[in-house]
This record gives sequence, structure tokens and C-alpha cells, in this order.
Amino acid sequence: MTEQQKPLPPCFEIGADGWCRPDEVVRQSSPNCDARPEGCVADLLVIHNISLPPGQFGGSYIADLFGNRLDYDAHPYFEQLRPLRVSSHFLILRDGGVVQFVSANDRAWHAGASCFEGRERCNDFSIGIELEGTDFEQFPALQYRALATLTHALQLRYPLAAVAGHEHIAPGRKTDPGPFFDWTQYQQALAGHAAKTPGEPALRFPAIDKKVN
Repeated sequence: MTEQQKPLPPCFEIGADGWCRPDEVVRQSSPNCDARPEGCVADLLVIHNISLPPGQFGGSYIADLFGNRLDYDAHPYFEQLRPLRVSSHFLILRDGGVVQFVSANDRAWHAGASCFEGRERCNDFSIGIELEGTDFEQFPALQYRALATLTHALQLRYPLAAVAGHEHIAPGRKTDPGPFFDWTQYQQALAGHAAKTPGEPALRFPAIDKKVN
């Protein structure tokens, strides 16, 4: 079965507790989270990429990192990760599968030092989605389809107003999701969901001058 022949991802549903149903995603709760500041709502979506070791896909290393159980001796690269305590709300795998680590109601530790439109500490008001990938190769169509479906579900639950890459909220420090992430493809996939929900507010996307083909 080819990538394009595989079925679409399920229509995710975010519950009042901020979690997708367990039949829609794999749940692996991360301890690296806390409550959002009082009165702070999630209105920004931040897109990242991650692979561990860099450039290698599959396996449990990403989930292990977010769960503070990574075997730092398993690869030389991992030693520099030893002091980190990080997480993301969601991870979308290369095949479109989704893992959820933190309730979207809570603050995941995904953005670090960051600023969006004059507001610092983006973890306070953002939801983080990691794509299994790198800055150096294309993302599969299945990931865009899952990302669009998940974004739509989050829009139905939270007052999301904008989407940004990690590179846009931490310029000079971060580069992901990188030049191979196709923002146009993402927006087009999301538009297909929005067309089924009349009156749904449109998200603001970063201005992209060019992308790598």
C-alpha cells in the first residue's frame, strides 16, 4: 500500500481535559509539564521537528527523552541531552501516527526562551506539536494530513489565533521545522477541514519567502 493509499487519520477529538481519546492517539504522559499561568489561554500553535539520534527515525528515543528515561549511553549524541527536561503536547510520527504527552490544557516545556508578537515565554500560551523529522529532508504527506486534522481538532477546543515554527519564536537559537517544511501544503490540508466548518476563524501563518523543493 502506498502512502497516498493509506486511510486518512481519524478525526481527532480533544476532550475537556485536554486529551485526545486513547483510541485516536498513543498516550505517554510526560512529567515535564505544569499548569499554565492563571488566566492564560492557549492561542498559539508551535510546530517543531525532532529526531533521535539526529536524522534517524523510529524507535522510542523521543518518548524516552520526554519521559526522562532516555538511556544516555545508547548513543554519543545523547550525552548533551542529559540535563534537559523537555516535552511537547504531541508528536506526529513519519507514518502519521500521533503520540500525546501532555494535556493541551497544561503547559508543556517545548519552546524554551521564546517570544511571539511581543509576548515572551511562549510555553505559557502555546500548544507544541513535534514532527518526527529534520531540517534536511521532506516530511511525508501523511504527517501533513495528520497535522491538519489535529490542528482542526485543537481549533475546535481552544481559541487558536496563530501558528508559528519554533524558528519564528526563537530565531537564531532554533531552526525547526526547517526549510523542508511546506507551509503551503499544511495550509491547504487545513483548509479542507475548515471548509467543513463554516464560520471557523482562520489562523495566521508566518510569512514564508521561499521553501526548498
